[in-house]
Amino acid sequence: MVRRERLGLVGRNGCGKSTLFKMVLGEEHPDEGTFTMPRDYRVGHLAQHLHFEEESIIKEVTLGLPPDERDEEYRAEILLSGLGFSEADMHRPASAFSGGFQIRINLARLLISAPNLLLLDEPTNYLDIVSARWLARFLQDWDDEVIIISHDRDFLNDVCTHTMLIHRGGIRKIAGSTDKLYQQVAVDEDVYEKTRVNEDKKRRDMEVFITRFRAQASKAAMVQSRVKALERMGRKDALDEEETLDFSFTQTQPFHGKYLIEVKDLSFAYQAEGSPLIKNLTFNAGPGERIGIIGKNGKGKSTLLRLLAGELKPQTGSVLLHQHARIGYFGQTNIERLSKKRTVEEEIGEANHQLLKTRLRNICGTMMFSGDDALKKVEVLSGGEKSRVLLGKILATQTNVLLLDEPTNHLDMESIEALVESAKGYEGTIIIVTHSEHILRALATKLIVFQGDAPIVLNDGYDYFLEKIGWKDEDGDAPTTTSPVATSPLKTSRVFDKAERAQLLAEKGRILKPLKAKLDDIEAQITRNETEFKLAEADLLRASEARDGKKIGELSKKIASCRQEIENLFLSLEAASKAHDSKVEEYKSMLGE
Repeated sequence: MVRRERLGLVGRNGCGKSTLFKMVLGEEHPDEGTFTMPRDYRVGHLAQHLHFEEESIIKEVTLGLPPDERDEEYRAEILLSGLGFSEADMHRPASAFSGGFQIRINLARLLISAPNLLLLDEPTNYLDIVSARWLARFLQDWDDEVIIISHDRDFLNDVCTHTMLIHRGGIRKIAGSTDKLYQQVAVDEDVYEKTRVNEDKKRRDMEVFITRFRAQASKAAMVQSRVKALERMGRKDALDEEETLDFSFTQTQPFHGKYLIEVKDLSFAYQAEGSPLIKNLTFNAGPGERIGIIGKNGKGKSTLLRLLAGELKPQTGSVLLHQHARIGYFGQTNIERLSKKRTVEEEIGEANHQLLKTRLRNICGTMMFSGDDALKKVEVLSGGEKSRVLLGKILATQTNVLLLDEPTNHLDMESIEALVESAKGYEGTIIIVTHSEHILRALATKLIVFQGDAPIVLNDGYDYFLEKIGWKDEDGDAPTTTSPVATSPLKTSRVFDKAERAQLLAEKGRILKPLKAKLDDIEAQITRNETEFKLAEADLLRASEARDGKKIGELSKKIASCRQEIENLFLSLEAASKAHDSKVEEYKSMLGE
């Protein structure tokens, strides 16, 4: 790693990302090779699961200090203030705060130990969008190194300077985004497969020649030449098909009514005398609609899905389901309702007793429970595997309405993309609670926004929401100091009204759009040149084997030209990236972000 590198570590579930973290932490040891770090280089680890044990957050943070320094609470107070906590907050327990602020408490406990390297394992799991956006800004300002395991593509693209992929038992690392790395891998594997097919054909032709002319003395030299060429060629193995979840929802007959769900003046509170989580909400959901439910944690998003699913009853108002509505519900608490003593196959089969054995086994397979894995008891499964069982139950059910509450928390990047693509082709209604801005942009055509005193319905997508409304108190909810450990008072910024903010955002879009287009164009040129470079290399290998001197000369010049062009393009990319980032920072400052 280089100075201030922010590395995104990606790969399929089970490929070894967490094991690599354990090796960096010294908890596991490599079978071969070594890890080396500078002397006194400190590593801090932020795990997926939060654990708190002290009566106040200030004492919680001092646990990051050596035992003989834990009475120096002023150091913890400085950090917590910089992370947005008030003086009154210091003596409250961690359990009194939302998941987003609990992440900040954990960060403070980590930062007080003065680490050089942060290891973050799925840091956005269970965070709402506002908390995830705050964490992204925090990490962008971090002065040392970071390695992040995450399946949140947008989060990694926002934060990371480099990306490393564990893939097919190997490691690939580039300077750039997750998208760029996956594009390069796809191009490389395409070139590899085409080269393998060509070499196999050439090998078969040579073997036919050898077999045909082996007994002819006049062809002995030619036969021997081809035998030696075959020995030099070696053999490329075909790339294995990698296992990915295959979502194919079982849909009912086409629905010809206007609305599957009608909600009118809906209000709900968990205590009769308490303030309602949901107040006077009215909306309709028709076939083919994609409704995203967004807002900070604890505001009522999951509660709304439970009301739509019939698990809770409204205090006032109504939820009316069409008589032909058939619901598939993935809820955060539904995993706990799986029968522990059933096998995976039995539990999925309970969702639809009409399924033939073959179809049931196919669903188990698409959820990555092939063969004997389908006979595992639910009680021995991990949290992620139980999520797949619950998704399998939904696939087994005939539906025309999907209610999905954070369905991607345990899925890898490839499976998330598979879910999004399948959802696009689903003819029924989808209502989804998600903190993924990528999924919202890909799917949502309508939003229910939990912000302020009551949820609002917005008949447009997520980018329109950000431009016209935005997350209230997003900036005030997070520290605005440029350094995470700054001790100076938090800076204040100008407060814009909605019209001014919208105008400034529109201006920002006009300025940044051509700069971003230039970046995209340069990256596309680099990809094309890299593809051309690899194809030329493959052609050069074949020309060398054929001893075609003229072709070798032409291809050598082409390869040198491609290499120089790629180097020039990377220089242009660096300059364009600096110009773009400079403008981004300028508008961040103007908007008080």
